[in-house]
Amino acid sequence: MGLMDPIDAVLMTAELLANPMHVAVVLILDPPEDAGPRFVDDAYRDALGRGGEVDPVLRRRAHRGVDTGGWWAWRDVDDIDLSYHVRRASLPPGAGRDELWQLVGALHAEPLDRSRPMWEAHLVDGLPDGRYALYIKVHHAVLDGIAGLRMIEESMSPDPDRRSMSPFFATGGRDRPGSAHGGLPTPLALARSAVGTVASGMGLVRRTVEGQVRSTVQGLTTDTTVLPFAAPRTRLNGPLGAGRTFAAAGWPKARLRAIQHAAGVTGNDVVTAVVAGALRSWFAEHDELPGDSLVAICPVSVRGREDGGTAGNAFGTAVCTLGTDLADPADRLGLIHRSMQVAKERVASLGPVPSLLVAAPSILPTILLPMLPFDPRVRPGYNLPISNVPGPRTELYWNGAHLEEIYPVSIVYDGMALNVTVCSYADRVGFGYVAGGEVIPDIEALIPLTERSLSQLEAAVGVAP
Repeated sequence: MGLMDPIDAVLMTAELLANPMHVAVVLILDPPEDAGPRFVDDAYRDALGRGGEVDPVLRRRAHRGVDTGGWWAWRDVDDIDLSYHVRRASLPPGAGRDELWQLVGALHAEPLDRSRPMWEAHLVDGLPDGRYALYIKVHHAVLDGIAGLRMIEESMSPDPDRRSMSPFFATGGRDRPGSAHGGLPTPLALARSAVGTVASGMGLVRRTVEGQVRSTVQGLTTDTTVLPFAAPRTRLNGPLGAGRTFAAAGWPKARLRAIQHAAGVTGNDVVTAVVAGALRSWFAEHDELPGDSLVAICPVSVRGREDGGTAGNAFGTAVCTLGTDLADPADRLGLIHRSMQVAKERVASLGPVPSLLVAAPSILPTILLPMLPFDPRVRPGYNLPISNVPGPRTELYWNGAHLEEIYPVSIVYDGMALNVTVCSYADRVGFGYVAGGEVIPDIEALIPLTERSLSQLEAAVGVAP
């Protein structure tokens, strides 16, 4: 038995008071040409027989009691009931992606059982052309998204002819670099990084104060830095509600790269601008477009000081203006690029932990104020997170089944009722939108609006779609 780190313990306690704290992913697979009609059934039956091979990280359950002094701890589970953790579902005849996303939304709304290891996998068939889906959710205290993607990637192969492969959860004998937390760039993981970093106390204070002063000056004198409480009040920053909605789609990576090269910006800038354009259109169609720009919290990755500039990345955080008050897509992209460039320079000069502390006045009120029993009528620090997660670079297969698409399903909670996470895979980029069901009941509308935003950006920078 081992004690949880402080941030994981906070996540466990917060879930008791508020919203589920799990991350998830949807995989779309195409069975091999030689697959029989019972390929998915056989895969499910084989998975249930792998109880003795479960990865140690996925064998732990949360525990808190007198023996731990009231602190959350991990206890190993020797006998895992895989029939509980690995489940089977079928879409109705004629169903497609919309019905799959509805099922994902319903599954994502359900909290994980804290008396068991906190993960589930749902094998879903019934998609057109024999394709099937795998929805996997894991508590944020168990695995971060990037670590989960690595576990999935390691269970697959670039060889389409390879067979007798184990499911993702039966990877216990393999070595994975790093801890169970792979550094998913979310506010929660950034906080974990801050707590786990050992730094000089006076140096940390000095760099934080310097960053706070610089951020305030830039916020007052430029359009690239957002002051605390500067985001507009929107429906995204209130109570979440019980239900969840989800929608996702993928686009060729080449389209985003063409915009990137034509505009002289980064790929992350293009992703953020595409989402910003889709949100601008969605709010305008609902007659709710704020006069001020929406604000997103975004991760920024730079070489860490601790690495001597030779290896490794460090994640900081940026509160980025999205330019949704600008009608021209090229102007919006330019503003996002400048805003993210300032953020990267700040993280590089301050370090990841001070940069997080500089952003804390925007992050904490956004999360904490919706928990109050009254409405303080205070503007939030940001409206939503937008994360860009690197996925596998090559095409992957599992027992001959081709992994065609990857869509992340991230965390939403009170005060942050929409989360957009983008994941690259081979030559495609998947956009995953998850929201509170009462907040954005028509989340599927964001998919065609994302295509519209991408097309508008292509036209604005002069590249062919």
